[in-house]
Amino acid sequence: MQEASAKDRLADVRADIARAAALAGRKADEVTLIAVSKTHPAEAAVPLIAAGHRDFGENRVQEAGAKWPPLRAAHPDLRLHLIGQLQSNKAEEAVALFDAIHSVDRPSLVAVLAKAMGKTGRRPDCFVQVNIGDEPQKGGCAVAELPALLAKCVAAELPVVGLMCIPPDGQEAAPYFALLAKLARRHDVTGLSMGMSGDYESAVMIGATHVRVGTALFGERTS
Repeated sequence: MQEASAKDRLADVRADIARAAALAGRKADEVTLIAVSKTHPAEAAVPLIAAGHRDFGENRVQEAGAKWPPLRAAHPDLRLHLIGQLQSNKAEEAVALFDAIHSVDRPSLVAVLAKAMGKTGRRPDCFVQVNIGDEPQKGGCAVAELPALLAKCVAAELPVVGLMCIPPDGQEAAPYFALLAKLARRHDVTGLSMGMSGDYESAVMIGATHVRVGTALFGERTS
């Protein structure tokens, strides 16, 4: 992707977010745009960084560890978000590398994240992932198990800032976003990590505080 094209795409997505926020009576700066650079080389992020963008998302700890340290050395204000499922044996590495983890989804992970935070002294923001469509192939805790998981997060002193979801493919996303927003209100958390390239405007109108956008910024994935 050429630099001008990357800047144009970034401007377009930001304009979409601002328009959706205005329709919902919100301010655009209430929404953090996470540029999801998974499977794309580090060079693909450079034009966005040059254009002032600072929040990036990755699915895998190993890929992020290989890609981002040189960029972060050059740009210490970058913020990295882990948006993919996290294996417990990668928890300490994830805590050291990421500024936010969007996929806290089970009690065993809560325990190892708390231990890793105590060991490293880093406390990345945490979002509890909810399996909003009750899909067996997806990560996230069941809606019915959310109160117990949040209680474990509180007991472990995990810095939970919100909830995250990925609606079922091929279905209208808005009802699932609305359900996540309802759950967040019920449990007194304010962050809502929801919305991707195909539905981020809907997510913003329903209250998303973080949208995870890849294809609309980087083009189709390479793998």
